[in-house]
Amino acid sequence: MSAMRAVAFSPSNQWYDKIQTHFSNHPNRAINTNPHLQFNNTTQNQSNRRNLFPCFSTDASKTPNPPTPLTITNSPLVVVGSANADIYVEIDRLPKEGETISAKNGQTLAGGKGANQAACGGKLSYPTYFVGQVGEDAHGKLITEALQSGGVHLDHLSAVSAAPTGHAVVMLQSDGQNSIIIVGGANMHCWPEKLSDEDLEVVRNAGIVLLQREIPESVNTQVAKAAKSAGVPVILDAGGMDAPISQELLNFVDILSPNETELGRLTGMPTENFEQISHAVVKFHKMGVKQVLVKLGSRGSALFVEGEEPIKQSVISAAKVLDTTGAGDTFTASFAVALVEGKSKRECLRFAAAAASLCVQVKGAIPSMPERKSVLNLLQSH
Repeated sequence: MSAMRAVAFSPSNQWYDKIQTHFSNHPNRAINTNPHLQFNNTTQNQSNRRNLFPCFSTDASKTPNPPTPLTITNSPLVVVGSANADIYVEIDRLPKEGETISAKNGQTLAGGKGANQAACGGKLSYPTYFVGQVGEDAHGKLITEALQSGGVHLDHLSAVSAAPTGHAVVMLQSDGQNSIIIVGGANMHCWPEKLSDEDLEVVRNAGIVLLQREIPESVNTQVAKAAKSAGVPVILDAGGMDAPISQELLNFVDILSPNETELGRLTGMPTENFEQISHAVVKFHKMGVKQVLVKLGSRGSALFVEGEEPIKQSVISAAKVLDTTGAGDTFTASFAVALVEGKSKRECLRFAAAAASLCVQVKGAIPSMPERKSVLNLLQSH
């Protein structure tokens, strides 16, 4: 894993809402960036594109002169993945085969593993880019607005006309547990055979890259390969596609992050207790993945680094569990943010546990992503 540059953000920092620079308009992008924080990437300076991220300016639109850069030491989190409209139905129990039951409530909220993780990074006040696809429909607009309001940069989010926005039916039971059915839509269709240079360049300039399995594996492989070639760490969340992960993709992954169910399914091994989980993880170590971050639900989490003792993290108890949707995405994204900021692995696990604890106390995926100040306050009290 390459060395990562550290930056500390105070929850009281106000620059995040004030600094503005300009991206050049990409001819194939239908969606504008978040206005709160934009990196400098003018067409007159294409030769210096690898210096995109360290250069900020204040209100550059008011003067034709080159802005004065503000030096910072961080590179952004880049999330490549899915965006869904989550159609929630609140029920007391799952229906039996052939049975029709009534929902107590229903609503549609922005979600999808990729969008969830990007929103989490944005709400944690870390510069975050999202590379993905939505349809040219109301659900696409819903997701775009949710990501923008979360502070996520959307220069690399495409609106495609040939497929609808992906969506999911989330059956939320009274105890906060859920069952989900996903329709891929634009997440699985209309991707270019080869990603654009612009999309791959933002990956190469990242501090860390987050992937999931709700988009074609060929896209994930291209992204992971580009990141690896630039020395950028790659975390692959194992959630999504119910299929083996190719060895080609695993060759470019620094950290694989499954939950215990996904770990069992991918390895074909039992994962009912910690000893079994440890044995299953070894299978991925043998496939070249040096670090495996396992999400264990109510049992917490554990980071397995090849050749080292596992680092365990217990859950930070939530006052009340309302909805577990997005908790795993919150955990993975929060871990990534803490890691790229230079925190120790143990600190990363604690930070992620606190974020996930706050997430499950709010309904919805993106609406439940916590702000940095709330996470830090929770950590101070534990």
